[in-house]
Amino acid sequence: MGEIEQKPTPGSRLGAPENSGISTLERGQKPPPTPSGKLVSIKIQMLDDTQEAFEVPQRAPGKVLLDAVCNHLNLVEGDYFGLEFPDHKKITVWLDLLKPIVKQIRRPKHVVVKFVVKFFPPDHTQLQEELTRYLFALQVKQDLAHGRLTCNDTSAALLISHIVQSEIGDFDEALDREHLAKNKYIPQQDALEDKIVEFHHNHIGQTPAESDFQLLEVARRLEMYGIRLHPAKDREGTKINLAVANTGILVFQGFTKINAFNWAKVRKLSFKRKRFLIKLRPDVNSSYQDTLEFLMASRDFCKSFWKICVEHHAFFRLFEEPKPKPKPVLFSRGSSFRFSGRTQKQVLDYVKEGGHKKVQFERKHSKIHSIRSLAMQPTEPNSEVPKQSPKSASLTFGEGTPSPGGQSCQQGKELKVSAEELGSHQSPALKKSPPGNTLADGATLVPQEEEEEEEGVKDRVQPSKPQPPQPSTELSINSQGGAVPATVILSPNLSPDTKQASPLISPLLNDQACPRTDDEEEGRRKRFPTDKAYYIAKEVSTTERTYLKDLEVITSWFQSTVSKEDSMPETLKSLIFPNFEPLHKFHTNFLKEIEQRLALWEGRSNAHLRGDYQRIGDVMLNNIQGMKHLAKHLWKHSEALEALENTIKASRRLEHFCRDFEQQKVCYLPLNTFLLRPLHRLMHYKQVLERLCKHHSPSHADFRDCRAALAEITEMVAQLHGTMIKMENCQKLHELKKDLIGIDNLVTPGREFIRLGSLSKLSGKGLQQRMFFLFNDVLLYTSRGLTASNQFKVHGQLPLYGMTIQESEDEWGVPHCLTLRGQRQSIVVAASSRAEMEKWLEDIQMAIDLAEKSSGPSAEVLASSPPDNKSPDEVATADQESEDDLSASRTSLERQTPHRGNTMVHVCWHRSTSVSMVDFSIAVENQLSGNLLRKFKNSNGWQKLWVVFTNFCLFFYKSHQDNHPLASLPLLGYSLTIPSEAENIHKDYVFKLHFKSHVYYFRAESEYTFERWMEVIRSATSSASRTHVLSHKESHGY
Repeated sequence: MGEIEQKPTPGSRLGAPENSGISTLERGQKPPPTPSGKLVSIKIQMLDDTQEAFEVPQRAPGKVLLDAVCNHLNLVEGDYFGLEFPDHKKITVWLDLLKPIVKQIRRPKHVVVKFVVKFFPPDHTQLQEELTRYLFALQVKQDLAHGRLTCNDTSAALLISHIVQSEIGDFDEALDREHLAKNKYIPQQDALEDKIVEFHHNHIGQTPAESDFQLLEVARRLEMYGIRLHPAKDREGTKINLAVANTGILVFQGFTKINAFNWAKVRKLSFKRKRFLIKLRPDVNSSYQDTLEFLMASRDFCKSFWKICVEHHAFFRLFEEPKPKPKPVLFSRGSSFRFSGRTQKQVLDYVKEGGHKKVQFERKHSKIHSIRSLAMQPTEPNSEVPKQSPKSASLTFGEGTPSPGGQSCQQGKELKVSAEELGSHQSPALKKSPPGNTLADGATLVPQEEEEEEEGVKDRVQPSKPQPPQPSTELSINSQGGAVPATVILSPNLSPDTKQASPLISPLLNDQACPRTDDEEEGRRKRFPTDKAYYIAKEVSTTERTYLKDLEVITSWFQSTVSKEDSMPETLKSLIFPNFEPLHKFHTNFLKEIEQRLALWEGRSNAHLRGDYQRIGDVMLNNIQGMKHLAKHLWKHSEALEALENTIKASRRLEHFCRDFEQQKVCYLPLNTFLLRPLHRLMHYKQVLERLCKHHSPSHADFRDCRAALAEITEMVAQLHGTMIKMENCQKLHELKKDLIGIDNLVTPGREFIRLGSLSKLSGKGLQQRMFFLFNDVLLYTSRGLTASNQFKVHGQLPLYGMTIQESEDEWGVPHCLTLRGQRQSIVVAASSRAEMEKWLEDIQMAIDLAEKSSGPSAEVLASSPPDNKSPDEVATADQESEDDLSASRTSLERQTPHRGNTMVHVCWHRSTSVSMVDFSIAVENQLSGNLLRKFKNSNGWQKLWVVFTNFCLFFYKSHQDNHPLASLPLLGYSLTIPSEAENIHKDYVFKLHFKSHVYYFRAESEYTFERWMEVIRSATSSASRTHVLSHKESHGY
């Protein structure tokens, strides 16, 4: 065996002095000398399944062996890893870093110690080193193969596709299938082969480092990620499994998590013989007992699990390594075990300070010979990617391959690393935390800790060139500066297992554990085209992605749900789905063409052709001409909407089925809204082409195609104009019917919706909040129901024929007051502001004028509504209606099922505002989607999100591949401004949304996108006058 060149140890890399002792020593104590004497050879199985032999003094503590392995690998973040081995009772245990190795491993020659991941952080972006992420990826690969990481087929195929990408590179179907035939990554892999190949096709261009990153992004969402099950029984004798994670202690039944005890709730962990005890902090709202007891197979199993829990708590929750407790004078009581090593915070702080050098390594299983530097790798705009080392070195050094440190080995021989070479190079001494309370019988008191916001780490990703858009390389930066990729593409009706609920809570979003981004975003933006036409083309791409997802709600989610239930007639199925599937197929190809053109435009491929492809008009023209062949399907959508609603009215079963489907997260809008999306999309194309024609000069190469495409789409919009208006009104009436109870004939021929909103009605009890609904023939007023459905109960109606309206603030002494005098009833109402009053006054007067021009009084809306002949003078004293009136009518209540309480009606109710049908139509024109950076009022970092604006609401996704939003933010009532100097934002293209105490900052990528977001959000936050809006609509021919 060749000479082994001495390399810096983990201790020296951390900047430790030559003779610094183990970090757990008391102050003033001298570190113990490195044990001398007989050396023992210990075999270590690495994560790439190779074995290395390390020679260490037999009396050396376990830390010496772990340091030798980390030193051998040049692993800086070795604190996440550990060594495990089977003890003399065949129980797999972790090597204790403080105890002598000889006391733990009885027969070293016959034992293989495994080097594995011990601590799985909550977010893989906290792993700063590419080598660390590579080792974590190998651990995931092992867990998949051994059945420890269980997941659904889609997630498994997605994980394997990233592994294949890192090992053999870009997609080649023949090579893929050959590789999968030789390598089994999971049991029953053959059944998943087609899915794996399909997913692998989406990863073209990903480097091995990016594939590792994406692999961890998918894996961390799985419930079994980083979980090792420990069999136990509860007090009733039910077989369960216990596990420990970064968040606390988990309870599983089989592979299903049934309970979790967060560290913050745990007061004490202990064990007594075979009993594992969890003492919880007092909680008046909890149904759990003060102390939970679990029975394990033996005392050794119980103690082993207790040790793991102690180490996880210390590593993830403490700021510093716990101080050792003093030795007892006479006798000891309980276990003396404690955590030894750096905590996660200390690891992050060290890496943040940049006190280490990047190392090179080689991927054993990778067949990609030219490993490219990630600093030179192209990326998607506004994305962050993990680094790839420019060169490669081996994790294993067999077969004569030179090691990173210049070491060499003879062919076929194992590398032996002598711990004597490490000498006194131990880990540096760390600061001690205040002594924690250690209780008897192995009990450890969990200290109460204050929550700390981590300081952002400077991102070290090098500037990169652009690359073709890859679905799984859209990344952002978290509070530690790591990259967080967007969710990877999945099939329309399947998604990866999610590990925990989203940190975003609708409608008010919180700031816990949010990934953030830093100033590298701005530097990256400057490298991409700045032409306004580029950003207009990019808007086509981003909104097309959202449009495809909306089509999939019908073509995939709704259709698959319908196929499982026999609740929809075949005639209705044949009317809906065959008319949507061709659209989905067509627009899928359309999106690919747009993204390919953008890739050329950005210079991400075929850069020499760049000048010929900085345009989008030709792509738009070709596809809009292709859309004409789909016009027959578009004409069927109005028929499908009416047929669906009529069938729902006739079938109670279908009504409940559709309402249940609307409760699903993927159906983020009312179901019938998705039936209108194809018609709305035509309007979006028309607007985009208008902006392009306005931007280009007539001499521009793209002007002719843009103008021709605009003429084509304008013709289509004109043909469908009448159908569009009719369908929008029909959809709105049916949607309002779901929010109202006590009314059955709201949807009648000729009735048009005008405005809904919250007004205060003056009665004998004073001003009472009521919800008003204005139609072209009648005004309804309602109160919010006290039932689980959260619907609104109709209290009365005022036919508009013969009605008069006037301001009466002086008469009643109520600000913003109006008096409505009908032929049989008069009421006094007050708006929340002068602007709201003027909107109602204008719309009601317009509706009255329309009613006067009609043939005469309309029929009663509420057949059961008793007439009310009160005079205006009696209004203040005689109107005694209240919430108690809800019990008066039960006929409609009995038919209702639970209904979502976050519809536009409820938003208007809670924010005391109103919205008109014209506002809804303008909102249809102003739909927008794309990436935005979001910041909270009291946070420092920016979080990258995929944001969709529609239906007066912002919907937040982690990435555009997600099937449903993480959260939503209704914008009615919000004010839209630009941050002032006093707010210290100091960034370009930032706008501010503010409602009461809720403040959000959003940052766009360019001036054009900033102006577009301001434009569409302003349409939802501040409605223009009706006259102005109508003229705006007429100018668009809509």
